[in-house]
Amino acid sequence: MFLDTAPANVLTVNATFFIELAAFLLMLAILWRYAYPAIQKAAEARQRAIAEALEGAEKARAEAEERLKQAEERLNDARAQAQEVIAGAAKSGDQLREELKTKGEEEYRRQVDKAVKDIESARQQAVQSVRAEVAEIVLTVTEKVVGDVVDVRAHKKLIDRAIKEVGVGQER
Repeated sequence: MFLDTAPANVLTVNATFFIELAAFLLMLAILWRYAYPAIQKAAEARQRAIAEALEGAEKARAEAEERLKQAEERLNDARAQAQEVIAGAAKSGDQLREELKTKGEEEYRRQVDKAVKDIESARQQAVQSVRAEVAEIVLTVTEKVVGDVVDVRAHKKLIDRAIKEVGVGQER
């Protein structure tokens, strides 16, 4: 075969050629009649399935985008609400701080006023005590000087005059 020197002819037309051609055409007709419609139906079904899958994928993508937008909106709303809560808490904290400061200042003023009143009361008591002691001293001195006990009303007048003269009872 390899050493055959006869010219190679691709197509030799003889009776075998016609039989092969007839078999080929018969095979094409059978395939055209029976196999091709089945293959075409399968291809069309596959094409429809792919188109439906693409449509479904497109719808799913659109839904996913919509859900993403909604989630972003909810997230932005949640962030805004969180900012509002934080701002409200800060405002409440400031108000509470101011209220406590005001209450503290009021309590301070009340304590100072009470202390001033207590001091004034103690001063008045001290003045009264000093007056009473001065009165007793004056009474004792008067008894010793005069030698007699004078009536209480007269004593009182003498004591008040002596206190005024000394200046113990005068307020400054």
